[in-house]
Amino acid sequence: MPVEKFQNKYRIGTKRASWHDYNDGEYFITICTKDRKHYFGEIVDGEMQLSAVGKYTDECVQKISEHNPYAQIPEYVIMPDHIHLIVIISGDDCSRIAPWCDSTENKTMQKMANDKGRLSIAMGGFKQSVTRFARQNNIPFQWQSRFYDHIIRDQNEMNQIAEYIENNVAQWESDNSNQRTIII
Repeated sequence: MPVEKFQNKYRIGTKRASWHDYNDGEYFITICTKDRKHYFGEIVDGEMQLSAVGKYTDECVQKISEHNPYAQIPEYVIMPDHIHLIVIISGDDCSRIAPWCDSTENKTMQKMANDKGRLSIAMGGFKQSVTRFARQNNIPFQWQSRFYDHIIRDQNEMNQIAEYIENNVAQWESDNSNQRTIII
């Protein structure tokens, strides 16, 4: 099978589950910074100390549901070089969740979300907002392209992931792989 190209460059194929449309469900998401640089802050004495970009990232996570009414974030943690989130995407039609979805512009966005997957739309908008903030404030910042997702299949898995997120900061210093580039 030939490798796909876009604008005469090789494309990396999707790792998304072909049997799932990403418009409904519960997900464990990890988004990393480019080259795992510590853009979000540092862990000092077992506590995450957020940088300006880290603080803005925290604000953006808390507002994901305002911008994407179908997405809920019940648990998340911001680490120096990555963020973990549990994202719940409701399969309900947007117009039933938010009356403003009835406009022509929002119907276009709704179609795009259904085609691309609501999870990708929510995470893409989030990443874009953080990047825009950094650029507007002349703060060096880059995301790794894409994000890692795992479809949460049952309550036991949800509980294990939530516990992992809650303990992530405490586990940081004992994990030698976390010695990455620090951004001041």
